[in-house]
Amino acid sequence: MTRVVISVGGSILVPSLDAHRLKEWAEALINLTNAGIQIFAVVGGGGEARRYIEACRDIGLDEASSDEIGIQVTRINAALLIGALKEYAYPVVAESYREAKTAAVSGKIVVMGGVTPGQTTDAVAAVLAEEVGASMMINMTAIDGIYTADPKKDASAKRHDILSPQGLIDMIMKEKMCAGSNMVIDLVAAKITERSGIPLVVIDGRDPALIEKALLKGEFAGTIVGDSLIRFPIV
Repeated sequence: MTRVVISVGGSILVPSLDAHRLKEWAEALINLTNAGIQIFAVVGGGGEARRYIEACRDIGLDEASSDEIGIQVTRINAALLIGALKEYAYPVVAESYREAKTAAVSGKIVVMGGVTPGQTTDAVAAVLAEEVGASMMINMTAIDGIYTADPKKDASAKRHDILSPQGLIDMIMKEKMCAGSNMVIDLVAAKITERSGIPLVVIDGRDPALIEKALLKGEFAGTIVGDSLIRFPIV
């Protein structure tokens, strides 16, 4: 069975506590499952986690402790998604890569949140993709791919259809030197992707149906990061 790891930021999954949005995501993931793809979803904390982390700092907690509380928020979001997926999901939020691999034996959708303080959702997803031997990692974000510049600020910015892992790392390193940079994926995740050789696909996550269109119908719009060409649909 083809395995796909999906990184879903909390602000994409639950921009607000909206049951309709969760149901839309559940429907998309269930349709992928019914098509024969085993899904692993790594869920972020979004704005809610950031608010908790800020409160932790305000009361004087150290960064590691603040991150631990942020991780708990990601796991609450993961539990919400499991609830929306019902019997299609493994019923317990995986809290480690080992737990995710064990849960995968069930054949159900495996959902996890954060794992380690200081590690982003994308980095967790990149490691998980290695651990479970995924065919690809998909980053569902608030933009439809990786651009040459921030398209919100630069009208001449163009989307990369294909980008090498090293090309992505070079872009992130360049952006890190600029104030206010806003790359769709972080450096750690990019380096893990390069190491593993597992293709990274960046898709607009604001519409959950787009992942179905890409994987099942071949209607792909986004960026592929990898040394080998992915052909859609994948099943």
